[in-house]
Amino acid sequence: MQKRYPRLAVLAAAASFALASGSVAQAETYKIAVSVPFLGFPIFVHALNSVVEEAGLIGDVEIIQLDGQNSSPKQVADIETMIVQGVDGILLSPIDVNALTSVTSGAISEGIPVINVDRRVENVDNLLAFVGADNVAGGEAQANWIVAKFPDGARVLHLQGQPGSSPAIDRNRGIHNVLDAMSDKYPIVAEQTANFLRTDGLTVTQNVLQSLDTPPDVIVAANDDSALGAIEALEAANLSGKVAVIGFDALPPALASIRDGQLDATIEMEFGEQFREALRLMVAHLKTNEPQEDRVFKPFAIDAANLDKAERLGEVQ
Repeated sequence: MQKRYPRLAVLAAAASFALASGSVAQAETYKIAVSVPFLGFPIFVHALNSVVEEAGLIGDVEIIQLDGQNSSPKQVADIETMIVQGVDGILLSPIDVNALTSVTSGAISEGIPVINVDRRVENVDNLLAFVGADNVAGGEAQANWIVAKFPDGARVLHLQGQPGSSPAIDRNRGIHNVLDAMSDKYPIVAEQTANFLRTDGLTVTQNVLQSLDTPPDVIVAANDDSALGAIEALEAANLSGKVAVIGFDALPPALASIRDGQLDATIEMEFGEQFREALRLMVAHLKTNEPQEDRVFKPFAIDAANLDKAERLGEVQ
């Protein structure tokens, strides 16, 4: 396949012809593929809804929605198909930091610009940009919330995210950055993956509670779904309100749970805005061929005291 280049010269010629002939030139429609890890994660449904809505505001943008179905081979195959079809750009949120390296490099070598959104692909040169949250800072925000709420110390159960995904890796690092230095006061009594899933959050928490002589003081979860699963486990064990729970992502069900006094806190990272911004950067590049800068969002804790700061509060029923 030949390398593809922005069609500025073609557009300029078409515009000149239109002016000379008195006709109106039609605007070019850009085909942009958006690949997310798994639409079984509610946050990625929100991501696609946001980018489609932003495309409507921009105009002349066709969004091709791709669900990786929590399978790196499926996500790789989807991107390969997009390369063959010759899309104008790709917004990619990879399942795994390494599994998408080759196909991402292949797209770029064919002249298709790629922006990583939320999650990064390792060892790829010439990405157009990265747009996402500082997940290390997000994990640190979770840990700092624990320290602020439990100044005298707390025993912590840590529900980690999906192994191999950059948010899970970074959020885990952020928690340990803070708590490891105070492990005498904030010991992590158990640490297991819950795979970003509510069902796993429930079962892992149930198993850990059965294995401990004394319940933890706080459960910190890598996302809201696993945090809500942990709350179900606490309810079943008659521990509701006795163990604090903090999630991550600020999903509407989590915000409702904070409002109703069940979940204690979550982490806001403006997820929908991340995908909107990535689309804006991609379209700007396609129109001008200019390089684009990374855009990194700073996560922060949301609890009952500042619930009004949540991006998706308006979606809470």
